[in-house]
Amino acid sequence: MIRELITRNRSYRRFKEFKIEPDVLKDLVDLARISSSAANLQPLKYILSCDPKRNAMIFPLLTWAAYLRDWPGPREGEKPSAYIIVLGDTRIGGSFELDCGIACQSILLGAAEKGLGGCIIGSIQRKKLREVLQIPDYFEIVVIIALGRPGEEISLEEISGNGDIRYWRDDKNIHHVPKRSLDEILIG
Repeated sequence: MIRELITRNRSYRRFKEFKIEPDVLKDLVDLARISSSAANLQPLKYILSCDPKRNAMIFPLLTWAAYLRDWPGPREGEKPSAYIIVLGDTRIGGSFELDCGIACQSILLGAAEKGLGGCIIGSIQRKKLREVLQIPDYFEIVVIIALGRPGEEISLEEISGNGDIRYWRDDKNIHHVPKRSLDEILIG
């Protein structure tokens, strides 16, 4: 069961039009809330967005799929239905990476269980986002999770002999994601 959820939990960048209710986002953040936290500081806070107008303000401040240089990102009808903006409260802590990784994985596994998919985005125009959403300065904008009903097929495969780790799309628009073999990552 967990292996299936992790395998389904891919970085989806194209979505089907679908409305996500605020309670679904709250349920996903609640999974992050009850997850482990370094030193149990619990420094993460979240902004939820499933309103089309608010989503339209967030979308242009994100960069999608760096390896797909000729692809500008999801077009109309493929855009995320919701966003969870992950913030680090600097009044509580100063390092958010560990907690953020744990929280994002919990959120995305919960999304996969609900038939949703998402993508963790770190390439954000943070200054503009802070202005648009009036985010106080004591919050560090860590990442944004884009969420929706998956609108693309993703295929996992072993890295080829040349060692290239870059994901790519074929002529049928299947998104291929190379993964290192288990033998390669086990040492000793």
